[in-house]
Amino acid sequence: MNQNIDFIPFSKPSIDSEEEQAVLNVLRSGWLTTGEVTAKFEKEFEAFLGVKHAIALNSATAGLHLSLEAIGVKKQSYVITTPYSFAASSEIIRYMEAYPLFVDIEERTFNINPDLIVKELNKNSNKISAILPVHIAGLPCKMDQILEISNIYQIPVVEDAAHAFPVRFGNRFAGTMGKTGVFSFYANKTITTGEGGMVVTMDKDIAKRIKIMRLHGIDRETWDRYNSPSASWYYDVVAAGFKYNLTDLASSIGRVQLKKAWAFLEKRKKIAQAYISGLSNYDFFKVPEYTEEHAWYLFIIRVCEDKLTITRDEFMKQLQNEKIGTSVHFIPLHTMSYYKSKYNYKDEMFPISLKNYYSSISIPIYPNLTDEQVNRIIQALLKIGKKFYKKLI
Repeated sequence: MNQNIDFIPFSKPSIDSEEEQAVLNVLRSGWLTTGEVTAKFEKEFEAFLGVKHAIALNSATAGLHLSLEAIGVKKQSYVITTPYSFAASSEIIRYMEAYPLFVDIEERTFNINPDLIVKELNKNSNKISAILPVHIAGLPCKMDQILEISNIYQIPVVEDAAHAFPVRFGNRFAGTMGKTGVFSFYANKTITTGEGGMVVTMDKDIAKRIKIMRLHGIDRETWDRYNSPSASWYYDVVAAGFKYNLTDLASSIGRVQLKKAWAFLEKRKKIAQAYISGLSNYDFFKVPEYTEEHAWYLFIIRVCEDKLTITRDEFMKQLQNEKIGTSVHFIPLHTMSYYKSKYNYKDEMFPISLKNYYSSISIPIYPNLTDEQVNRIIQALLKIGKKFYKKLI
């Protein structure tokens, strides 16, 4: 290994002088928290996706929580979701004192299997209050099937679209097909506000409820109380809400990032195409199929251990030695201590999730990667794969 080469981080936000100036403008404005800039960000997000309502929040986790609250998920009910996800998509079900009902994934897509959703509904439909699919890595779930299931069983869908901006499924955007859709603007997402999220919906009553619940259950926005011509100090608390609002500082970054969303996506697509072209002819990897209907938030390769003399974890150490950052998405939730102890889950209960987890490596994919860096990553993967390839006797 060349000791002089620079480390390629797994993820890096694409921030430049435009975002810096936007933040500076807010700092100089005299208003830092949720206000006019956040309202503009929401309107611009609505226009981008073609939805009636977008509500800015301090995280996608908050958006998922308020979505379940707004659609009326009841205590002791079940919400169908995937074990192959980050902690947020299941923990918010527990916030509602409901139970996550895990359904295994499709091996190729990593997304929740609609056929298995039907099996659970046929056993427990009277106990299930929502379906929460997660668009893993930026590839939309099979929403046509999921929406058909939703219509048949009259069970609402909340889309976890944290990875899936901006990507169309047919003629609609991922995140706009359920009762609500939730997007993430975390630091490594396809657009960022540092920390932040957005809920979108076509339902005015759901939007009204989420707006109230995002800031302590108060019936008036702080901006309205302090800055409207008829400003008044009086407000009413109409529900026991939460502290989930997004600041104008964060929204100022989001507004600039939103303008760049399509350009960012094109760069991610180019990198994905390069990876697929460079890696797909080797049988010690499985790489995703290229599709335009993908946000390419993550690029997940699967290491075929039956073709190699090293494990997935050892492969990742070799990449680290080549100064390339990697990660794993995801450790299945049913293997985590909380869910194992709470629900008596066993690792083998969701075999496809487990199989994909043990073989998966996420490699860098973000707009600031140079062609030289992408090529270096490809060559490092091939170098390691060929070095540890099982030779046929």
